[in-house]
Amino acid sequence: MSEQDRVFQQTARVEDFAFDERVAKVFDNMVSRSVPFYNEVQRIQSDLIMDFLPEQGGIVCDLGCSTGTTLEYLTQHPNCPESTRFIGYDNSESMLDKARDKLSGQIATGKVSLITADLSDLPPLPACNIVILNWTLQFVRPMDREQLLKVVYQALKSGGIVLLSEKILVNDPVLNRLYIDHYLQFKVSQSRYTDIENQRKREALENVLIPYRLDENYELLQRAGFGRIGTYFQWFNFACLIAVKV
Repeated sequence: MSEQDRVFQQTARVEDFAFDERVAKVFDNMVSRSVPFYNEVQRIQSDLIMDFLPEQGGIVCDLGCSTGTTLEYLTQHPNCPESTRFIGYDNSESMLDKARDKLSGQIATGKVSLITADLSDLPPLPACNIVILNWTLQFVRPMDREQLLKVVYQALKSGGIVLLSEKILVNDPVLNRLYIDHYLQFKVSQSRYTDIENQRKREALENVLIPYRLDENYELLQRAGFGRIGTYFQWFNFACLIAVKV
Protein backbone atom coordinates (compact mmCIF):
# COMPACT_ATOMS: atom_id res chain seq x y z
CA MET A 1 0.00 0.00 0.00
CA SER A 2 1.41 3.37 -1.00
CA GLU A 3 1.73 6.06 1.65
CA GLN A 4 0.19 9.53 1.24
CA ASP A 5 2.48 11.77 -0.82
CA ARG A 6 3.93 14.47 1.43
CA VAL A 7 7.36 14.64 -0.24
CA PHE A 8 7.11 18.32 -1.12
CA GLN A 9 5.52 19.32 2.18
CA GLN A 10 8.68 18.17 3.89
CA THR A 11 11.28 19.58 1.48
CA ALA A 12 13.32 22.42 2.96
CA ARG A 13 15.57 22.87 -0.09
CA VAL A 14 14.36 21.86 -3.53
CA GLU A 15 16.63 19.36 -5.28
CA ASP A 16 16.26 17.69 -8.67
CA PHE A 17 13.51 15.08 -8.66
CA ALA A 18 14.72 11.49 -8.29
CA PHE A 19 12.92 8.13 -8.18
CA ASP A 20 14.56 7.28 -4.87
CA GLU A 21 13.28 5.39 -1.84
CA ARG A 22 11.48 8.45 -0.50
CA VAL A 23 9.50 8.81 -3.75
CA ALA A 24 9.00 5.05 -4.17
CA LYS A 25 7.18 4.85 -0.83
CA VAL A 26 4.52 7.31 -2.01
CA PHE A 27 4.74 6.89 -5.80
CA ASP A 28 1.39 5.20 -6.39
CA ASN A 29 -0.37 7.92 -4.43
CA MET A 30 1.71 10.63 -6.13
CA VAL A 31 1.09 9.50 -9.70
CA SER A 32 -2.64 8.88 -9.23
CA ARG A 33 -2.99 12.43 -7.86
CA SER A 34 -0.64 14.06 -10.39
CA VAL A 35 -1.58 12.47 -13.72
CA PRO A 36 -5.10 13.38 -14.88
CA PHE A 37 -7.31 10.34 -15.60
CA TYR A 38 -4.47 8.04 -14.53
CA ASN A 39 -6.65 5.03 -13.75
CA GLU A 40 -8.79 5.58 -16.84
CA VAL A 41 -5.69 5.70 -19.05
CA GLN A 42 -4.49 2.44 -17.49
CA ARG A 43 -7.87 0.85 -18.21
CA ILE A 44 -8.21 1.95 -21.85
CA GLN A 45 -4.55 1.21 -22.50
CA SER A 46 -5.05 -2.33 -21.21
CA ASP A 47 -8.09 -2.78 -23.47
CA LEU A 48 -6.10 -1.50 -26.45
CA ILE A 49 -3.17 -3.82 -25.77
CA MET A 50 -5.45 -6.87 -25.81
CA ASP A 51 -6.29 -6.08 -29.46
CA PHE A 52 -2.62 -6.58 -30.41
CA LEU A 53 -1.67 -9.63 -28.35
CA PRO A 54 -1.47 -13.03 -30.06
CA GLU A 55 -3.30 -15.98 -28.55
CA GLN A 56 0.01 -17.72 -27.87
CA GLY A 57 3.47 -16.54 -26.89
CA GLY A 58 2.87 -12.80 -26.61
CA ILE A 59 5.55 -10.63 -24.97
CA VAL A 60 5.01 -7.18 -23.44
CA CYS A 61 7.90 -4.92 -22.37
CA ASP A 62 7.18 -2.03 -19.98
CA LEU A 63 10.06 0.46 -20.09
CA GLY A 64 10.11 2.51 -16.91
CA CYS A 65 7.71 0.18 -15.14
CA SER A 66 8.11 1.96 -11.76
CA THR A 67 6.06 0.12 -9.11
CA GLY A 68 4.44 -2.25 -11.60
CA THR A 69 0.92 -0.77 -11.75
CA THR A 70 0.62 -1.11 -15.54
CA LEU A 71 1.85 -4.70 -15.43
CA GLU A 72 -0.66 -5.46 -12.70
CA TYR A 73 -3.51 -4.04 -14.81
CA LEU A 74 -2.46 -6.14 -17.79
CA THR A 75 -1.94 -9.44 -16.00
CA GLN A 76 -5.37 -9.10 -14.39
CA HIS A 77 -7.19 -8.18 -17.62
CA PRO A 78 -9.93 -10.77 -18.31
CA ASN A 79 -8.94 -11.02 -22.00
CA CYS A 80 -5.20 -11.45 -21.42
CA PRO A 81 -4.00 -14.69 -23.08
CA GLU A 82 -2.66 -17.10 -20.49
CA SER A 83 0.71 -17.56 -22.18
CA THR A 84 1.56 -13.84 -22.40
CA ARG A 85 4.80 -12.89 -20.66
CA PHE A 86 5.55 -9.45 -19.23
CA ILE A 87 8.96 -7.84 -18.66
CA GLY A 88 9.37 -4.64 -16.67
CA TYR A 89 12.49 -2.47 -16.86
CA ASP A 90 13.42 0.33 -14.46
CA ASN A 91 16.64 1.94 -13.23
CA SER A 92 15.35 2.50 -9.68
CA GLU A 93 15.80 -0.44 -7.30
CA SER A 94 13.47 1.27 -4.83
CA MET A 95 10.69 1.30 -7.43
CA LEU A 96 11.40 -2.28 -8.46
CA ASP A 97 11.21 -3.40 -4.82
CA LYS A 98 7.66 -2.03 -4.72
CA ALA A 99 6.90 -3.78 -8.03
CA ARG A 100 8.26 -7.07 -6.67
CA ASP A 101 5.89 -6.85 -3.72
CA LYS A 102 2.91 -5.90 -5.91
CA LEU A 103 3.57 -8.62 -8.50
CA SER A 104 4.98 -11.37 -6.27
CA GLY A 105 2.41 -13.95 -7.39
CA GLN A 106 2.94 -13.26 -11.11
CA ILE A 107 6.73 -13.30 -10.64
CA ALA A 108 6.54 -16.64 -8.84
CA THR A 109 4.68 -18.24 -11.78
CA GLY A 110 7.10 -16.77 -14.34
CA LYS A 111 4.47 -14.55 -15.94
CA VAL A 112 6.35 -11.36 -14.96
CA SER A 113 10.07 -10.60 -14.92
CA LEU A 114 11.64 -7.39 -13.63
CA ILE A 115 15.01 -6.11 -14.84
CA THR A 116 17.16 -3.28 -13.52
CA ALA A 117 18.17 -1.20 -16.52
CA ASP A 118 18.69 2.41 -17.58
CA LEU A 119 16.66 3.36 -20.65
CA SER A 120 19.63 5.24 -22.10
CA ASP A 121 21.60 1.98 -22.09
CA LEU A 122 19.10 -0.85 -22.39
CA PRO A 123 20.11 -4.50 -22.66
CA PRO A 124 18.83 -6.13 -25.88
CA LEU A 125 15.03 -6.36 -25.84
CA PRO A 126 13.41 -9.66 -26.80
CA ALA A 127 11.30 -9.87 -29.94
CA CYS A 128 8.00 -8.59 -28.59
CA ASN A 129 4.47 -7.51 -29.47
CA ILE A 130 3.99 -4.51 -27.20
CA VAL A 131 6.31 -1.88 -25.73
CA ILE A 132 4.95 0.57 -23.16
CA LEU A 133 6.51 3.94 -22.24
CA ASN A 134 4.15 5.47 -19.69
CA TRP A 135 5.30 8.98 -18.68
CA THR A 136 8.84 7.70 -19.18
CA LEU A 137 10.33 9.12 -22.38
CA GLN A 138 9.99 12.63 -20.94
CA PHE A 139 12.64 11.68 -18.34
CA VAL A 140 15.11 10.35 -20.95
CA ARG A 141 17.70 12.87 -22.12
CA PRO A 142 16.48 14.42 -25.39
CA MET A 143 19.63 13.33 -27.23
CA ASP A 144 18.88 9.68 -26.31
CA ARG A 145 15.16 9.53 -27.15
CA GLU A 146 15.36 8.78 -30.86
CA GLN A 147 17.86 5.97 -30.33
CA LEU A 148 15.65 4.44 -27.62
CA LEU A 149 12.66 4.44 -29.98
CA LYS A 150 14.79 2.87 -32.72
CA VAL A 151 15.73 0.08 -30.28
CA VAL A 152 12.01 -0.36 -29.54
CA TYR A 153 11.15 -0.45 -33.24
CA GLN A 154 13.77 -3.11 -33.94
CA ALA A 155 12.53 -5.30 -31.08
CA LEU A 156 8.86 -5.15 -32.10
CA LYS A 157 7.45 -7.85 -34.33
CA SER A 158 5.54 -6.80 -37.44
CA GLY A 159 2.15 -5.50 -36.35
CA GLY A 160 3.47 -4.74 -32.87
CA ILE A 161 2.87 -1.45 -31.11
CA VAL A 162 4.50 1.07 -28.84
CA LEU A 163 2.27 3.02 -26.47
CA LEU A 164 3.66 6.37 -25.37
CA SER A 165 2.10 8.49 -22.61
CA GLU A 166 3.68 11.91 -22.12
CA LYS A 167 3.25 15.32 -20.63
CA ILE A 168 3.40 17.64 -23.65
CA LEU A 169 3.79 21.23 -24.76
CA VAL A 170 1.53 22.80 -27.38
CA ASN A 171 2.62 25.04 -30.25
CA ASP A 172 0.63 28.12 -29.31
CA PRO A 173 2.11 29.85 -26.21
CA VAL A 174 -1.27 31.21 -25.10
CA LEU A 175 -2.87 27.77 -25.24
CA ASN A 176 0.19 26.24 -23.62
CA ARG A 177 -0.17 28.60 -20.64
CA LEU A 178 -3.92 27.93 -20.49
CA TYR A 179 -3.41 24.16 -20.43
CA ILE A 180 -0.78 24.44 -17.70
CA ASP A 181 -3.11 26.64 -15.64
CA HIS A 182 -5.88 24.05 -15.93
CA TYR A 183 -3.44 21.34 -14.86
CA LEU A 184 -2.44 23.35 -11.79
CA GLN A 185 -6.12 23.90 -10.97
CA PHE A 186 -6.63 20.13 -11.27
CA LYS A 187 -3.80 19.44 -8.83
CA VAL A 188 -5.20 21.89 -6.28
CA SER A 189 -8.90 21.00 -6.59
CA GLN A 190 -8.80 17.26 -7.29
CA SER A 191 -5.53 16.21 -5.73
CA ARG A 192 -5.41 18.47 -2.67
CA TYR A 193 -1.84 19.57 -3.33
CA THR A 194 -1.08 23.02 -1.93
CA ASP A 195 0.37 25.85 -4.00
CA ILE A 196 3.72 25.50 -2.21
CA GLU A 197 3.84 21.74 -2.92
CA ASN A 198 3.09 22.38 -6.59
CA GLN A 199 5.78 25.05 -6.78
CA ARG A 200 8.41 22.88 -5.10
CA LYS A 201 7.64 19.88 -7.31
CA ARG A 202 7.71 22.05 -10.46
CA GLU A 203 11.17 23.32 -9.47
CA ALA A 204 12.38 19.78 -8.71
CA LEU A 205 11.23 18.52 -12.12
CA GLU A 206 12.45 21.50 -14.14
CA ASN A 207 15.78 19.97 -15.20
CA VAL A 208 14.61 16.35 -15.11
CA LEU A 209 11.28 16.18 -16.97
CA ILE A 210 11.67 17.77 -20.40
CA PRO A 211 8.41 17.61 -22.39
CA TYR A 212 8.15 17.75 -26.17
CA ARG A 213 5.34 19.07 -28.32
CA LEU A 214 2.94 16.48 -29.68
CA ASP A 215 4.28 16.95 -33.24
CA GLU A 216 7.84 16.47 -31.97
CA ASN A 217 6.85 13.12 -30.46
CA TYR A 218 5.21 12.15 -33.76
CA GLU A 219 8.41 13.07 -35.62
CA LEU A 220 10.51 11.00 -33.21
CA LEU A 221 8.31 7.97 -33.84
CA GLN A 222 8.41 8.51 -37.60
CA ARG A 223 12.21 8.77 -37.62
CA ALA A 224 12.38 5.55 -35.59
CA GLY A 225 10.49 3.81 -38.41
CA PHE A 226 6.85 3.80 -37.32
CA GLY A 227 4.38 4.43 -40.14
CA ARG A 228 0.99 4.43 -38.41
CA ILE A 229 0.75 6.85 -35.47
CA GLY A 230 -2.22 8.25 -33.61
CA THR A 231 -3.30 9.95 -30.38
CA TYR A 232 -5.77 7.80 -28.49
CA PHE A 233 -6.23 10.07 -25.46
CA GLN A 234 -5.50 13.71 -24.62
CA TRP A 235 -6.33 15.96 -21.68
CA PHE A 236 -4.90 19.47 -22.07
CA ASN A 237 -1.11 18.97 -21.76
CA PHE A 238 -1.17 15.18 -21.33
CA ALA A 239 -1.33 12.83 -24.33
CA CYS A 240 -1.25 9.11 -25.08
CA LEU A 241 0.06 7.92 -28.45
CA ILE A 242 0.00 4.60 -30.28
CA ALA A 243 2.45 3.72 -33.06
CA VAL A 244 2.25 0.51 -35.10
CA LYS A 245 5.15 -1.27 -36.78
CA VAL A 246 3.73 -2.02 -40.22
